[in-house]
Amino acid sequence: MRRPRRGRRAGRPGGAQLNGLAGKVAVVTGAASGIGAAVAARLAAEGVSVVAVDAVEASGPAGVLAVRADVSREDGVDAYMAAAVERFGRVDLYHLNAGIAGTLARFPEIEAADFDRVLSVNVRGVFLGLRAAFRQFERQGSGGGVVTTASLAGVRGGADLVPYHASKHAVIGLMRCAAVHGGPLGVRVNAVSPGIIPTGLLSSPDGSATSGRAHERARATTPLGRAGAPEEVAALVAFLLSDDAAYVSGGVHAVDGAAGAVNPFRA
Repeated sequence: MRRPRRGRRAGRPGGAQLNGLAGKVAVVTGAASGIGAAVAARLAAEGVSVVAVDAVEASGPAGVLAVRADVSREDGVDAYMAAAVERFGRVDLYHLNAGIAGTLARFPEIEAADFDRVLSVNVRGVFLGLRAAFRQFERQGSGGGVVTTASLAGVRGGADLVPYHASKHAVIGLMRCAAVHGGPLGVRVNAVSPGIIPTGLLSSPDGSATSGRAHERARATTPLGRAGAPEEVAALVAFLLSDDAAYVSGGVHAVDGAAGAVNPFRA
């Protein structure tokens, strides 16, 4: 008998579950809104015990443990790891997603403090999270899975959001180093690269375009002709953390409506 096909409704009532997620424990950073909140909800629907971390109070479905922590600080990372282990005894999966958009200032006008603030959250936070994950995997004597949130900005350049672009390039570099280190240990590490996904990040006071302008830009520049939704990124994250992606590691996986595939000289 052929196994039932897994569709995009996996993890929802009546749908097939992704393999190897139920019963696991996951940490999701930047989980108070946007992509992080969607990932926390999707993993919880797959039977994962979720630790939702954010600089503000995060909430989620029943059973989700909300932890308020600054991911750019060692004591903040120690705090969310300690809370996870105290409640669940172990951590198997990580989605290191927390990030800020930063300044839109012209390159010559960017203050060093503004540059440092973006890299502190977006790069240092991912480095500290990866380091904590590897330390916890060693204590457990186990493998596991990690997904970082990169961006189309991590493989392209731009005249604005310069610190953000630089930070997402660095996130991809950290992911690749972690995948090489983790492979022999049974730890898979991947990055998702969202395109235009209207979230709170896009409408933050010091951040990028408003949600309305994001939709307009998506219609003009994305072959699929629309912006994406956080739940569509969450579906990819859940797959990459599952055993269905058991031989997938070290990759940057786009969820951008083919925006990254466009040749700007021919489109």
